[in-house]
Amino acid sequence: MIADIVRSRAFGQNALLLLVLLLVPAVAGRFYVYILAVIFVTGLLAMSLNLLVGHGGAYQFHHAAFYGVGAYTAALILVKTSLPAWVAFCAGPIAAAVTGLIVGAICVRLNKLYYGMLQISLGSLIWIVVLRWYSLTNGDDGIHGIPMPEFLSSATGIYYFVLGVVAVCLALMYLILKSPFGATLRAIRDNPQRCEAVGINVRRHQLLGVVVATFFAGVAGVLFVVLEGSVFPDMLFWVLSLEILIMCLLGGWFTFYGPMLGAAIMVALRTFVGSYTDYWTLVLGIVLILLIFFLPEGLMSINLRERIRQRGRRASMKAAE
Repeated sequence: MIADIVRSRAFGQNALLLLVLLLVPAVAGRFYVYILAVIFVTGLLAMSLNLLVGHGGAYQFHHAAFYGVGAYTAALILVKTSLPAWVAFCAGPIAAAVTGLIVGAICVRLNKLYYGMLQISLGSLIWIVVLRWYSLTNGDDGIHGIPMPEFLSSATGIYYFVLGVVAVCLALMYLILKSPFGATLRAIRDNPQRCEAVGINVRRHQLLGVVVATFFAGVAGVLFVVLEGSVFPDMLFWVLSLEILIMCLLGGWFTFYGPMLGAAIMVALRTFVGSYTDYWTLVLGIVLILLIFFLPEGLMSINLRERIRQRGRRASMKAAE
């Protein structure tokens, strides 16, 4: 399977895109390099949610809680212990995945909306613990001035680290979705009753999907710590979970890169439109309304090649007439 992927046209396009992104710090200013890094981190978080919601059909409504768990785990290890940085970077995703396993084991017993509501409740419980445990997390003040290793002391070093980790995570996600496990997740999304009828353990696969998705959310949380050098309780609040869902909706639930595109749109609106007006969410609302009416499956659902072919067919038919 990997050999077929390497020989595919998409692999060449992705390799070219990665090469272009590697050259960005040489031609762009520090501000735009930072914005790109924010898009990468936010996009990875959105794609981890889409792995479970878009491809798995689960009602994961409070995904930001696991993002915050990964970030806080890494931050606390870096601030309160003398362990190497790589231990903190590895512990963040593992803690997020373990939390996902515990929450998922409770929630997968329920179906659809009930799953989502219970997951919101448990995620909010994690948020309130972080907010109120002042002796450990500093409460609503957050943790600032988190020390980083020397190779992450410059904006360029942080950018390349974030880009490299995100590229590896996206490659792993793609392989997971192309594997039999990924196909099983999509089958459960489309018809869980039929999957149970043919002997598939639906709950076990959904729980494993939660663990995988929350692991990548934890990676995104660690990258946020690397990028910002701080953490705060709002990272675990339900509002961020809603924003992540909107990112997936903007780009396209059933596509691979759709959530990354949605994250880029959200970050661009907040950064550039928000610098002119506090009502940038109004622009986002208008975009969402238009999207729901004309492209309900997201921007990545636009098949430009097929539209070009259709126009060519129409033109040839008119010429024949």
